[in-house]
Amino acid sequence: MVNQGQIDHLLQESGEIIPPASLVEQVYLKDHKEAHRQSIENPEGFWGRVAKELDWIAPWDKVFQWDYPTFQWFLGGKCNITANCLDRHLTSGKRNKAALVWLGEDGSERVYTYGRLAQLVNRFANGLKSLGVGKGDRVVIYMPLTPEGAIAMLACARIGAIHSVVYAGFSVGALRERILDAQAKVLITADAGYRRGNKVDLKGITDGAVEGLDVLQHIVVWRREDEKPELLPKEVDFDDLMAKSSIYCEAEVMDSEDPLYILYTSGTTGKPKGVLHVHGGYMVGTYYHFKTFWDVKDDDVYWCTSDIGWVVGHSYIVYAPLIAGATTVFREGAIDYPHPGVFYEVVEKYGVNVVFTAPTALRMLMRYGESYPQQYDLRSMRLLTCAGEPLNPEALRWTYEFLCGNGEWGHIVDNWWQTETGAPCLGTPATIPVKPGKVGIALPGAVMDIVDREGEPITEPDKGGFLVIKQPFPHFYRTVYGEPERQAQDWNTISGCYLTGDVALRDADGYFTVVGRADDVLNVAGHRIGSAEVESALVSHPAVAEAAVIGKPDELRGETIKGFVTLRMGYEPSEEMVAALKAHVRQEIGPIAVPAELEFTPTLPKTRSGKIMRRLLKAQELGLDPGDITTLEE
Repeated sequence: MVNQGQIDHLLQESGEIIPPASLVEQVYLKDHKEAHRQSIENPEGFWGRVAKELDWIAPWDKVFQWDYPTFQWFLGGKCNITANCLDRHLTSGKRNKAALVWLGEDGSERVYTYGRLAQLVNRFANGLKSLGVGKGDRVVIYMPLTPEGAIAMLACARIGAIHSVVYAGFSVGALRERILDAQAKVLITADAGYRRGNKVDLKGITDGAVEGLDVLQHIVVWRREDEKPELLPKEVDFDDLMAKSSIYCEAEVMDSEDPLYILYTSGTTGKPKGVLHVHGGYMVGTYYHFKTFWDVKDDDVYWCTSDIGWVVGHSYIVYAPLIAGATTVFREGAIDYPHPGVFYEVVEKYGVNVVFTAPTALRMLMRYGESYPQQYDLRSMRLLTCAGEPLNPEALRWTYEFLCGNGEWGHIVDNWWQTETGAPCLGTPATIPVKPGKVGIALPGAVMDIVDREGEPITEPDKGGFLVIKQPFPHFYRTVYGEPERQAQDWNTISGCYLTGDVALRDADGYFTVVGRADDVLNVAGHRIGSAEVESALVSHPAVAEAAVIGKPDELRGETIKGFVTLRMGYEPSEEMVAALKAHVRQEIGPIAVPAELEFTPTLPKTRSGKIMRRLLKAQELGLDPGDITTLEE
């Protein structure tokens, strides 16, 4: 009988990828395992040392206090995250260094030095002050992936306002719900965004969302189009607000535990969860991992392909790279538009050294084939990092071969984290072997475990269960905005640990495999199988670009598996293809995991951050309510 708290591990991967010696020799942190040991045995000493690398307005009295389930870091410390993003670089020789390099789908480019960025942030911060925005006020930001969006975030933090970024393109209802939940005083928006050459009417969505809303006092509109939309009552022009404001604005003195931002994550049902992060701990933790895991050097060019609407964009487009004084490339739009070689074109043109992207993006590139990367010189790319969904072995190996030159110049590593954690908890540091199919080891600060339904640790290697975090670190979220009981519930569900909602397993070397969300586990004839394992088996077939699987109720077996498959260019759906794919899964995993049905589809439903929405496929298949689908990519 299978323990219902465990999942079967069926997909056996062999072989390791050894990091290039040239990469290992130059990394900042040589021994992640030793750093992890220190961070667990003496977290106060470890994080206190990291925090001292940054600027504080006043020192803390105590590093850490845990009044379960709530906790605080750097108690009594005074700071402002933007003083570390901007001010500290203006006197350290980085005033004229490029901070942000923004690219548009149409080929446009804008470069902002640290000095210029500081001026613009201060101007907009003063503009917000002129509208009556102050410490503790909530400001919703509904902006495309442009410098103006990042400037708005930093300006809010500068004056102590709490920003809530809503992904540009979310629906009228989703935007309105987030404005109301935060009781926002000001909304910052734009007339349009662009994706795949199409204009997204952000102003039209905004107008619908704010209709009849009394809570908002002002709406700031960035009008980027040649034909400017007329300003309505309560509306203020973004550029006018900047033009009339001073370039000097002192950073508001914030307590380490004062809120920095709210970011809503959508659940399967019910109300989105407003995750709240704070100035001090978030600043320290995200900076540490950027410096040690991403290993970005002072003269590197770094590119994160995410969006400011997601936690990855908050932590690793805006805040941590600026704290570290890095040069960051970011690009509005799709990475395969206007042609499938754009990703490689950017790497070559800007000499990008470190990339942070998603497995979905790599599978998209893989679908177009290797002829595209072979047209470009990618030798600047030292390290390519991935997060967002399980990185299937086939995509990893393809990327390693064609983007990293089989290790001749580059390397690829995986990492795992959530909106709630703010920064990675699991990953494969650049100094240790990569195991395809496994995300890696616990990173400094993270005490990770796998437990069964009763909360008992699963110590046997390669036996799956629920992934939990056993103690908080500085960059962990503090509460659910307006609903502290939801934060307590996250910690109290199983044996006093934080329940991540993911299922995982761990091998004898301490490498974790995150199989997927707990509600994505398939139950076939008493065997609990991770959907990601079946999907990886399908994608390992040379004809398959992407795959998703769901479980369908079955009286005899509990569930049967149905697969949805997107083929690579040059392959066509057929009965012969169905038979070939089923035979391939049987060979890769075994008969228990062979899909009973396969359906070919040109695309798979994904969230706007690139995660496959299996529950939407299941709801459509079974005629069920799909729940909250505000994150669905149109």
